[in-house]
Amino acid sequence: MSETPTYIGFETYTEHIPPSIPAAVQQATGRFVGGRAARVAELPHFEQLRQIASDIRLHTIENLDFYLERLAEQVTAAGGHVHWAATAEDARQIVLDLARRHNVHLVVKSKSMATEEIALNHALEAAGIEALETDLGEYIIQLAGTGPSHIIVPAVHLTKEEIAAIFSEKLGIEAPADPVELTRIARQVLREKFLRAEMGISGANFLVAETGTLVMVTNEGNGRMCTTLPDLHVAVVGIDKVIPDWDSLTVFLKLLARSATGQKLSTYTQFITGPRRAESEFGPREFHLVLLDNGRSNVLRDPLGRQVFKCIRCGACANVCPVYKNVGGFAYGWFISGPIGAIFAPQMLGTPVARELPYASTLCGACAEVCPVKIPIPAILRHLRRRVAEGDSLAPATMPAPIRAVAKLSAFALAQHWIYRLGARILPLVMSIFRRGDWIPSAPYPLSRWTKARPLPPFTAGFRQWWQKRKTGL
Repeated sequence: MSETPTYIGFETYTEHIPPSIPAAVQQATGRFVGGRAARVAELPHFEQLRQIASDIRLHTIENLDFYLERLAEQVTAAGGHVHWAATAEDARQIVLDLARRHNVHLVVKSKSMATEEIALNHALEAAGIEALETDLGEYIIQLAGTGPSHIIVPAVHLTKEEIAAIFSEKLGIEAPADPVELTRIARQVLREKFLRAEMGISGANFLVAETGTLVMVTNEGNGRMCTTLPDLHVAVVGIDKVIPDWDSLTVFLKLLARSATGQKLSTYTQFITGPRRAESEFGPREFHLVLLDNGRSNVLRDPLGRQVFKCIRCGACANVCPVYKNVGGFAYGWFISGPIGAIFAPQMLGTPVARELPYASTLCGACAEVCPVKIPIPAILRHLRRRVAEGDSLAPATMPAPIRAVAKLSAFALAQHWIYRLGARILPLVMSIFRRGDWIPSAPYPLSRWTKARPLPPFTAGFRQWWQKRKTGL
């Protein structure tokens, strides 16, 4: 459907990064990893469910046109309206037109990655419409003026003290560093907004083609408030979120919460099929589904890369990733961070924009081991690295010529034992010029691309000797 995917603010997420990010992220992800392990252990057939889920997602991707047509037919039959958005601009315009038609002044939003992708909040605010995030984490980062740093827990990088400071500054109150009290403050502010809003906007975890049902999985009641109190409900959802039927849904619901937050089931699982019925007093009078492409059709052309669309946005890959846990989500420069972001952004935005992200991995494979739908993330990372370095039918090579030359020279040197041994002796002497204490704070190009962000450990020539001693000891 679309030719040029767009995303506003790829570089903006690195602004206002607190120095406490790694500690806060590691503490939170450690809890998620432990909770996931406990819930998985309670489900003896977990591995079989993973394979079934993987097969379902792959089948759906390969037959996406069929299931999207069926979905649209069922949504329409249920009284809803379907809009096709080829680009982010199309999606924004559809929502703005609906808001103007209904004289909307206040929008309440449930957590939605798709609306982050199209920068919908900025478009609404530019049109003079107040757009308020109502998920607690999203509300916090909206007040802070940043984007999400984790797929599931957008404010995972903030401590309770930092959140209290944000509340105190932005709300003009004296907020204590107490999670219960901070939640109460947010609830008090948001409740009045729910009652006044003319439009509710949401995303979706799944779209069931069989019945045209939108499925939302949340742990807060805000999603239900956004989609039932306002007279107008607009859902902005990527075309990759469709699944065939309710039998498929039962598989994904068993996997999602366990992988995401270590729960057997999320607190709220909401099923929305069209607007309110004539006999009902609850629900919106109008339901509009905006199906977003924004580059997804292009990605579908790649048999390996398109497996990124199997993702159910659980965040388990980020929770176990050593890179994510040490740099946090903002370093990825996009609203989807972690290993899944490292394979999602380069394909959606193109390698000229996001060519660095496939290299934001140690290729340890931990992400693939925990992925509930068995996405081969390391294989896709290598595939995208090759695209960056050499180009392919979908994109030209984007790696700068000097770096390609250094990479080829390094590959040759590493293949020749005598050159490797010589370099291991010379390199520490050369780099000693740049060494300051126990670190190298600034290095020449291309190593300067690393030292711009963080110091480099000093080079040593002791690995071969260490390895020989280890072998002897064994």
